Parts: sequence; structure tokens; C-alpha cells
Amino acid sequence: MEEYKIPLLGEKFPELEVQTTHGKKKLPEEFKGKWFVLFSHPADFTPVCTTEFVAFQLRYEEFREMNTELIGLSIDQVFSHIKWIEWIKENIKVDGKPVEIEFPVIADDTGKVAARLGLIHPGKGTNTVRAVFIVDPEGIVRAILYYPQELGRNMDEILRMVRGLQMSDSKGVAIPANWPNNEIVKSNVIIPPASSEEEAKQRLEMAERGEIECFDWWLCHKKVED
Repeated sequence: MEEYKIPLLGEKFPELEVQTTHGKKKLPEEFKGKWFVLFSHPADFTPVCTTEFVAFQLRYEEFREMNTELIGLSIDQVFSHIKWIEWIKENIKVDGKPVEIEFPVIADDTGKVAARLGLIHPGKGTNTVRAVFIVDPEGIVRAILYYPQELGRNMDEILRMVRGLQMSDSKGVAIPANWPNNEIVKSNVIIPPASSEEEAKQRLEMAERGEIECFDWWLCHKKVED
């Protein structure tokens, strides 16, 4: 199988034509003007993957409220995806309601998409690992996560990452650990470090006026509105 360079942060997401449960799609063109999360799973009809699909679907509306779409992927055939999605709807209920998977799932039975995106890790077998690509409206890869097959993902963290990246872009700030529940700055965001002596001085003056808060000139933070 042809080897490719795995996409890196800040690079354009590769142009791919894929077969999905919603028909053929071209990526990233399909989601132009939107954020999207592409996530791979090891296989259909497997326990952990089923819990993940349900968890993604239950948060799908939250993603869409942030102008973000979801698209899954595994090296199964499209008919397998379709039957698995039907099985989930017929057998899984949350709060008494059946779970209907609404987002498309890529059928990569040739393995070409997985190879292009670096989703097969030989040390972890021949199935796709649990990868996550977060891509912005310009088609730029903004975050990549890899999980082993034995560990299911935390969907709330993926939501947080999209929200944090959007906040960073719109406000020109950085996002602290565990935001919006950081241990030292709470829900505040980080102001990028000063790049000159004059700017460092201005930061401290702003803190004295109560416009921002600083531990020092290089560690300043502020509250922002969504």
C-alpha cells in the first residue's frame, strides 16, 4: 500500500473523495465554511465503538450549534455501516428513546483513506485506531488525537476542544488547561505573552487598572464573553 505523509497541525486537510452512508463526498470541500470532526473507529459491531457512536450522536446538536459537523470512518464496507446503524437504532435507547445516527460514516474497505490519514498503526493491529481530526472552515487541521482500540474517547473533551479553538480564533487568546474550569484562572482565558519590554509594561499597567489580571507580565488572563 502506498505510504503518505500524515497530515500535520496547521496543514490543509488532504483532498479525498469518499464513499459514506450518505453517498459520495469530497473532503474537505463537503464542509467548506464549517468546522468538522473526522473520527475513525476500529470496527462496526464492536462494544466500545457502539458506545462512542451513541455518545457522538447524543452531542451532535451541540456540535452543530458550533457550526461543526461529524463524520466517522472505519475500514468496513458501507453495507456493514448501514446494518450497524440500523442495529443501534433498533437496540439502543437512551432515556427511553432510540438512538438514530445522523452523521455520515466513511466506508474505507480499501484502506486508502486510512493510509492517507495515518490511521493504521501496525503495533496496534490492522484495524484503524481511534483517531480524531478537528478541521476548521478553511480546511486546516487544527487538532489531532489518537486513542488505542481499548480506550473509548471522551466526547465532552472533543466538544471542549472545538469550543476552545473557536474562542482562540475569535478573541485572539490562548486556552488554559481544563478550561473553562481551570484551577488557577477559572473560566478566564490567557492573553498571549508580551513580545516587547513596552508591551510587558503595558500589561502590568492594564492589570493595575483592573482591565486584566496578571500573576506577572508573562502570565495574564481575562474574562471573555462568548
